[in-house]
Amino acid sequence: MPRRKPQSAKQHKAELQLKRAIKRGDIPPPSASEKPARPNNRKKAVTPGYSRSAHSDNAAAHVKAELSSKRLASSFAKLSPEFLEKSRQLASNVPLPRPLPRQTAIFQDLPDDDLSASAELTCPKRPKWRFDMEKKEVERNEEAIFKKWLEQTDERVQAWVSFRAEDDENNEEDQEISLDTDIKLPRSQTYFERNIEVWRQLWRVTEISQILLILLDSRCPPLHYPPSLHAYLTSLRPVRKIVLVLTKTDVVGEQRANTWAKWLRGKYPEVKVVQVESYRERVKGEGQGQRVSRDPHLPPDLRNDLFSTLRACHAELCEPPAAIRDNEEKLKTWKPRVRPDINWRAVGSPHDGPRPKDREPGREDEQDSIPEFLTIGLIGQPNVGKSSLLNALFGTHKVKASRTPGKTKHFQTLFLNPQIRLVDCPGLVFPNTIGMEMQVLSAILPISQIPSIPSCIHHAARLLPLEEILNLQHPSTLEPKAEDKRTWRDGQRPAETEKAARPQKWTTMDILTSYAVLKGWVTAKAGRPDTNRAGNAILRLLAEAKIPWAFWPPDFSVREVDEGLGIWLGRVHPDESDDSSEGERDDDDDLFDSDNAYKDAHEDGSGEVTTEESEEEKIIVAGGGKFGALTLVDDDDEEDEDSE
Repeated sequence: MPRRKPQSAKQHKAELQLKRAIKRGDIPPPSASEKPARPNNRKKAVTPGYSRSAHSDNAAAHVKAELSSKRLASSFAKLSPEFLEKSRQLASNVPLPRPLPRQTAIFQDLPDDDLSASAELTCPKRPKWRFDMEKKEVERNEEAIFKKWLEQTDERVQAWVSFRAEDDENNEEDQEISLDTDIKLPRSQTYFERNIEVWRQLWRVTEISQILLILLDSRCPPLHYPPSLHAYLTSLRPVRKIVLVLTKTDVVGEQRANTWAKWLRGKYPEVKVVQVESYRERVKGEGQGQRVSRDPHLPPDLRNDLFSTLRACHAELCEPPAAIRDNEEKLKTWKPRVRPDINWRAVGSPHDGPRPKDREPGREDEQDSIPEFLTIGLIGQPNVGKSSLLNALFGTHKVKASRTPGKTKHFQTLFLNPQIRLVDCPGLVFPNTIGMEMQVLSAILPISQIPSIPSCIHHAARLLPLEEILNLQHPSTLEPKAEDKRTWRDGQRPAETEKAARPQKWTTMDILTSYAVLKGWVTAKAGRPDTNRAGNAILRLLAEAKIPWAFWPPDFSVREVDEGLGIWLGRVHPDESDDSSEGERDDDDDLFDSDNAYKDAHEDGSGEVTTEESEEEKIIVAGGGKFGALTLVDDDDEEDEDSE
């Protein structure tokens, strides 16, 4: 560290005045050339065998890779502070509807105003380009089109959000009373991708693909196939074959998956629908504990169904369209845009075929020649299982699959064999008239970046009986009973059973407080239940299907739905006794990592103090800072001495 330069009090005062003037904006800040350069006379030691040029090259490559990853990071809009404050107040005061009505388990069609607003939302299209255009010219055209699309989409989304703003203001007094369980939170902002670099990945995948696999989470397929995506894919020329793939069918069950497949075929008769699974539980060895590990796997029947559908789509692409079949002259010169000869028998087995040889230089423009291979693109929103399906197709770990939505940043190319190429597109959040809370419940948004956790938990609690699933006790029952010091005459003391028999009304904050107390999560200084950490953990349980849930299609009969369960599948309560921080693992851990299948909780800097439960399952909260635990030990010692 260089020696400090002697400075008088007058000079120090002048520097402080100059800094304050620059901070207020009265004086422009000095440029880099005006700042005095600090001399560096230290001699750096040179390590034997150290190459300065190699080190600088590695550092430059690291910086370039970091900038590239940031350039492909997803971008979303921010929620207003007014919405965050209002949603938190309503989540604390509005009682939840209990028991849940049967209609909750059925996915409701959008209202008329939402349907009209959803029809106006579109996906950005890449402007036309030619091979003789320069790269900068193409990028300028794309940025201009994308900027115009972004402005139009923001206006339409804002109009949809503020559609019922006047009604909300008129009912504000009724909402403050919070006696009506039908009161809903204000309409939140819907999220969609705002980074042009991520949309460029979609443009590239749709351009080079002849068959498009659209992956839909079988828990709520309509959410993952909005009208904007359907309109964009059907407008592509030449026409692509579209296949809707229902993922995570092992979570929802066979009956619900078949019902959704039937509903999708009725709504989109021009597309094909298949079902897939991506995992199977690994056989546990002796001493491996109770944690579940999974391997990528696609059952043989589902694999055959998928490849038979792809084979049928390939056969349709090899046939000329009706307009060309009627014209003999065009029929003579017509050539298919896909490779006609493909050995589909060798494709069904899970293996990684050899990569085809690169093209010779000077043969880039070969639109009139026969393509080298059939390209199949995988498209979908984040966390629907695109990378997991690729690993299941190959039967091994080919690409990284993470719990964090949007882990894939750049489209990836894999070859099943020299004739078939698979392209994995990064997950995009497409424009849709769906609130942020439903997007979080479906795990298409990263939970660590969600600012409004109470509103998301409130939305989930209106669909699932969280207090029953998590086996919670109402916070009012956890408080110590106050001693009644009043004097009563004989026969006039009120019965305590009357008060206990009253049904307890749950609010969102009651659920968060009770779960935080159950886990022993308290804040560092005040010692209050850490509701933010509890909400984060509950959202992760829902996103990772540890609390299994799923909707029924809109045309499903209400009589066949169990009352009080909502969208919960009614399975056994999740085992939460392994570790108290199961909902706060590192977001970047790999789903297929056998040694670190479930990592420990990461420290997020919030300063929580976690206390464990005793053997008698008593909830003990140690307050008073780091010396609070000593008081508990002293109390135990005093009890031992008294017993002696």
